[in-house]
Amino acid sequence: MNIVRLVVLAILFYIAWRLLRGLLIPSNGKKKAETVTKVQDVLVEDPQCHKLVPKNQAVRCRLEGKTYYFCSDTCCDKFTETQRKEE
Repeated sequence: MNIVRLVVLAILFYIAWRLLRGLLIPSNGKKKAETVTKVQDVLVEDPQCHKLVPKNQAVRCRLEGKTYYFCSDTCCDKFTETQRKEE
């Protein structure tokens, strides 16, 4: 009978330890993956004024098959003018 009590107590102790551990220490699985933040956007450099601009907010201009990203329409216009003069 003492062995049965010892086994039951060991099982209860193990369950209590796992519950406390789960509450106090985050697991290495899903919880850790959820706390990792993904990069939302990439910064690109404006070739005219050399400012860094988020790619999804930048003004896009395609010249000779290449896409350029600008901080504003003004920089885009200045850049396209200088490119046309060089040709």
